[in-house]
Amino acid sequence: MFKFSRKQLCIPYAVFLLFFVIAPLVVIIYYAFTNGKGEFTFNNFTNFFTDSNTIGTLIYSMFISLVTTLVCLVIAYPVAYILANSKLKRKSVILMIFIMPMWINFTLRITAVKEILTAIEGNLAYYPFLNTIIGMTYDFFPFMILPLYNALEKIDRRLIEASHDLGADGVTTFIKVTFPLSMPGVISGITMVFLPVMTNYVVLDMLYNSTYIMGSLIGSYFNAYDWNNGSMISIVLLAIILVVTLFTNKLGNITGENRGATL
Repeated sequence: MFKFSRKQLCIPYAVFLLFFVIAPLVVIIYYAFTNGKGEFTFNNFTNFFTDSNTIGTLIYSMFISLVTTLVCLVIAYPVAYILANSKLKRKSVILMIFIMPMWINFTLRITAVKEILTAIEGNLAYYPFLNTIIGMTYDFFPFMILPLYNALEKIDRRLIEASHDLGADGVTTFIKVTFPLSMPGVISGITMVFLPVMTNYVVLDMLYNSTYIMGSLIGSYFNAYDWNNGSMISIVLLAIILVVTLFTNKLGNITGENRGATL
């Protein structure tokens, strides 16, 4: 007689994980460490890290990600702070307005931005970097404001009142209490914006920016049926994402420990 166990509910997820996560990763690793003849080699990685063009693409991609993340953070934090501390009954509706673009097709959103920038600039080729930052910021802004708002909304207002009762002014309270308590949202927002921007080459293509980033470089290799170099760059990006994730997690743990000690 068949006996049902709750552990069996994991079977569909395990099958999905095996065929759509582990198996593709194994294929990518295989091609990354082999040449066109299927022979094991490190030349793919050696050529990448000794080629000034690919290193320049990597640095440019990281720079775009960094600038986009900083712009999103600078814009989103004040907005999230004001909404979280306001007494508006419909502030969740206002937050929804910022998130609603995520419900619209990605191509339509960027096309709309493209038309607006074309009307303002006339020729998008004049300011490729600026247009890239505008397009990336517009696309990833909701991923920054949502975790910031959630973190700020959950702050115990009694801690802020206690800070004021102890003589701290508004600026000191923000630096010593509010901002440290909102760090989980800041770290989450940075992670959700910085990492995807590095590979989002569609924005660049649609805004007439011919400069490569890592995502477009991977796409060019696979379009040329060069699976070995395309897989190698995917592994490099995977390693960068792993390092950034570990760093942000470590930073979050340190911030949590310091916050607990301060409180």
